[in-house]
Amino acid sequence: MKLMNSNSAENRPPSTVHRRIVALAGGVGGAKLAHGLAQILPPEDLTVIVNTGDDFEHYGLYICPDLDTVCYTLAGLANPETGWGRVNETWKVIGSASKLGGPNWFNLGDQDLGTHLERTRRLKAGQCLSEITREFCIAWGIQLTVLPMSDSPVKTIVETEEGELAFQEYFVHRRCEPRVKGFRFDGVDVAEPAPGAREALQSADAVVICPSNPWVSIDPILRVLSPLLSGDREASRREGPGVRCVAISPIIGGETVKGPAAKMYRELGIEPSALAVANHYRGLVTHFVLDQVDKQLQGEIMGLNMQTLVTNTLMKSHEDRSRLAQEVLDFIGNKL
Repeated sequence: MKLMNSNSAENRPPSTVHRRIVALAGGVGGAKLAHGLAQILPPEDLTVIVNTGDDFEHYGLYICPDLDTVCYTLAGLANPETGWGRVNETWKVIGSASKLGGPNWFNLGDQDLGTHLERTRRLKAGQCLSEITREFCIAWGIQLTVLPMSDSPVKTIVETEEGELAFQEYFVHRRCEPRVKGFRFDGVDVAEPAPGAREALQSADAVVICPSNPWVSIDPILRVLSPLLSGDREASRREGPGVRCVAISPIIGGETVKGPAAKMYRELGIEPSALAVANHYRGLVTHFVLDQVDKQLQGEIMGLNMQTLVTNTLMKSHEDRSRLAQEVLDFIGNKL
C-alpha cells in the first residue's frame, strides 16, 4: 500500500473552516491528531509546535523522537504498525554495531539514521533546530509549519525511586519500570520559544493540545511557551475567554492508548482519568474533549469552567484522525 502525504492539496478534502490553529504535540497520539488537522486545514492555517524535551544524543547523533514522529506522520512516512519510526524500515546498521558491542537498547532504523546523521551534521555546522526542521519538512513535502518548542536544549528528567533518569533512559532503556516521583525540565528557564512560535500564537484563533502525555510531552512545551500563553490563562478564568484552548484527553477509561501517562498519574497519587487530565490543564484550557467511555465525568469537568465535547477519541485509521480533528474544530469554531 502506498502511503501518501495527506497534507498535499490533492488529498485534502474541501474545508468549510478557515481559522488559524496552533497544535501542541508530542508522541504518537499528538502526531495522529496533527495529521488529522492537516487533512482539513489549509497548510498556512496550521502550526504544530512539538516537544523536544525528550531529545538526546545516541551514537554521537542528535535524536528528536517526538519531532521525528510528528514529521514522519505528516509526511506519510511513519510505520503504521508502531506509529513511530519509518515505514518499510531495516535495521542493518544498528544490528552490525551491536554485534561489535554497541548499545542496542534504542533502535535506530537505517532510514531513520539518515535523518539523525544529517540533522547532527547541520547542527555542528551552526544551523538551529527550527531551521533544520523547516528544511526537512520541505524535503518531505510537508507544507504546514512544524516547529520545535525551542532551539535551546531542554532535558526532561524523570525523578524516580531509583534516582533521576534522563527521559529516554526511563522510557526506553528501563521500559518505564521505575516508580515515578516527579519531573524536572533542565534548561527550560532559559529556553526561548522557537522563531515563529510567538507570531503563530499571536495570530491563532485557537490552541489545540493534542492527546499527548500531559507530564512529559505537553508540560515541557507549556513551560517554554508560558510567557506567550499567560494571557490565555487569565482569560480562561473569566466569563467569555478570548483565544480558545482545547485539550483532548489521552486517557480513556482510566488507561492510555499508548505510553506511560496513566502509570505516572497513579504513582504520583492521582487516579488516572479524563478528569485528572482536565485538572492538569485547569487555568489554561477552555474546551475539553473526552471519550464517550468517560461521559459520566462530563459534569465534573464542566465544573472546572470548561466546555466539553464527548465523542469517540480513538484514532485507529486516517479517517478517525480527520473525523476527530473536524469535530474538535467544529466544537471550538462555533464560538470563534
